[in-house]
Amino acid sequence: MKIILLLIGSLLFIVSFAAHIYIKLKLRPKQDSDFDDIYWEFEETHPGFARYSRLSQMAFTGMIFGAILLFLSLVF
Repeated sequence: MKIILLLIGSLLFIVSFAAHIYIKLKLRPKQDSDFDDIYWEFEETHPGFARYSRLSQMAFTGMIFGAILLFLSLVF
């Protein structure tokens, strides 16, 4: 049980961390796009920013679940 939790948790954490770095560096909306023309209250309606925000949250959630599984492998 401990080895399974360790393997799944470490794999999930590493993959999510790599995805999070990729999302932050490559998928962020460019500064020269029409993003500046959108009023700040409606940033979520911009399709590029909405996709970036959703993927960033998913990758961060994966890192959290990976860290929880690694912690559980220490406890059990």
